Amino acid sequence: MLWLVLAYVGSLVVLLSRSLFQKDELSERLIREPTLDNITTVLTGAVYRDAAIRTLWIALAVTIIDLLIAVPMSVFMAKVASPRMRRLMVVAVLTPLWASYVVKAYAWRAILDPVGGVLKNVTGSSPGYGITATILTLSYLWLPYMVLPVYAGLDRLPNTLLEASSDLGAKTGRTFRSVILPMLVPSLLAGSIFTFSLTLGDYIAIKFVGGTSQTMGSIIAQYFVGGNDLLAAAYALVPVAIMGFYLVLVGRSGALENL
Repeated sequence: MLWLVLAYVGSLVVLLSRSLFQKDELSERLIREPTLDNITTVLTGAVYRDAAIRTLWIALAVTIIDLLIAVPMSVFMAKVASPRMRRLMVVAVLTPLWASYVVKAYAWRAILDPVGGVLKNVTGSSPGYGITATILTLSYLWLPYMVLPVYAGLDRLPNTLLEASSDLGAKTGRTFRSVILPMLVPSLLAGSIFTFSLTLGDYIAIKFVGGTSQTMGSIIAQYFVGGNDLLAAAYALVPVAIMGFYLVLVGRSGALENL
């Protein structure tokens, strides 16, 4: 616990402290006089606001897409497939995690290339590089992080509950809505935390398939590399605050207590 506090909370404190300083324009020396100028800039600047809204939209789209894919896949894995098929499907879900993140991002770049990409050659059209390509790529990258919690939640769901629902006359759809979904809420929220937070902080995929689009992660990385680390530190507090707010809402709902 002490190590987690020092490594995680300590780094956030350092990040906040860096955002409160300015640099001398001529000497590039740090002016150790606390100011809120950097934070005010990232909160009021149109570029930063647009990038934040764009990133939130991408994170929400990725989370919804992964949820729509993960739920039926997990239901089949946990309640329909045979034990042997179930093991094979779990391995299939985990296998992409063994490959390099960069390799998978490059693979999607080759697929979505609007000139000579795989999708263009096979179907005759491609969305090209941009927000759509970013959503597709990140949905693929983070899908296992949604499937595994949902599958684990379904695997713990007793089959006797489903049988009791059927015995009481409920159809498959009613059983899914009234029995399965309410008990899956903690697992769905856990998966959404993974996909949403990973998308908020991603900046590599946007370089490969994002085209001219910018997200919070890409701007922060660009500023750090370009030497404007104080403004980058201030802007990095925005996704931290967003995820902190989301975790508070999830915690107050009580859904994670059953995980």
